[in-house]
Amino acid sequence: VSEDYGLPLDPYKTVGDLSAGERQRVEIIRCLLQDPKLLIMDEPTSVLTPQEVEILFETLRKLTAEGVAILYISHKLEEIRALCDAATILRLGKNVGTCIPAETSARDMAELMVGTELQTPKSAGAALGDVVLDISGLSIPSPSAFGTPLRNIHLRLRSGEVLGIGGVAGNGQDELLLALSGEIRTTHDAVKLKGEPVGQLAPNARRMRGLLTAPEERLGHAAAPNMSLTENALLTGNTRRGLSSRGFLKWAKARSFAEEIIEKFDVRTPGPDNAARSLSGGNLQKFVIGREVLQDPDVLIVNQPTWGVDASAAASIRQAILDLAAGGTAVIVISQDLDELMEVADNFAALNEGRLTETRPTQGLTIDEIGLMMGGAHGMEVAHV
Repeated sequence: VSEDYGLPLDPYKTVGDLSAGERQRVEIIRCLLQDPKLLIMDEPTSVLTPQEVEILFETLRKLTAEGVAILYISHKLEEIRALCDAATILRLGKNVGTCIPAETSARDMAELMVGTELQTPKSAGAALGDVVLDISGLSIPSPSAFGTPLRNIHLRLRSGEVLGIGGVAGNGQDELLLALSGEIRTTHDAVKLKGEPVGQLAPNARRMRGLLTAPEERLGHAAAPNMSLTENALLTGNTRRGLSSRGFLKWAKARSFAEEIIEKFDVRTPGPDNAARSLSGGNLQKFVIGREVLQDPDVLIVNQPTWGVDASAAASIRQAILDLAAGGTAVIVISQDLDELMEVADNFAALNEGRLTETRPTQGLTIDEIGLMMGGAHGMEVAHV
């Protein structure tokens, strides 16, 4: 069934070893196996290439022609416009409007979703500076038995640059972030930060030198579920925000840092004493991204920065990334949302089976070209551009 519907999976993998995107693919196939009469899908395309999205849409249109009803939940409004006969817009749990998607612009639907005029993120367009992150010959096994090892990755990132890295889930995105954060050690000089080899340094040592990261899995990896927001602010903010001294934690300062994140990133929570698990996914995402952005990194690497947040929050996170870059920070955005990458990135590369294509300017790249890069179809050609 996975082959018939263009959603590749290895049936012998353990679900616990899969990325969040691959698990989502399992859910889609599990539904299709059951001859559904009503199919409810929540963000089903976030893990697919554009070509795979078209295959899925063909499948869904075929199902509706056969009498299946489909309830399609998505923040990707162009998909709603391309696929759906009618749309209902929800805001804060209430129905705020209905429309015929084909006759309504994506912007109009987005503004109904957030209740205000939508601000489009804007880049200051500053000139790029010196190379601050130099990755050379990076090859590591995956910590998961069924993960994707990284194979001979080369990459140079300059200050002020936003590099978008795309790819279908499970092609080495998690492993790349782990290798750059220091959670997986590499050879000494496979990763250089501002000319200094850091491949053997732990995460806190890299943070001290200005390399910060925000992983995809927000609850459990980026944040400790049962700890308060103040404690979670301290976990990665201690080094650069000076939240301890001689082994003693500065709780008032940590709480103030948490309050600053909550205020500046509009995190909806009663306060910094609330546990991370009490926040909605979107609000916790804003907190996690805000925590790293407000530490003034020299290099910031984020994986799926707007996963599960509304259009307004996504726009504010993307603007924060662009503002960081305008101030000289080098940013890597790893995402399966191609619209997001095209909106924020100066340059683009794709991960496929642990290999990274050569970097190309986003200006002039078509969605079809990007999809082929993500699928590995143009691996050799791209590498020699």
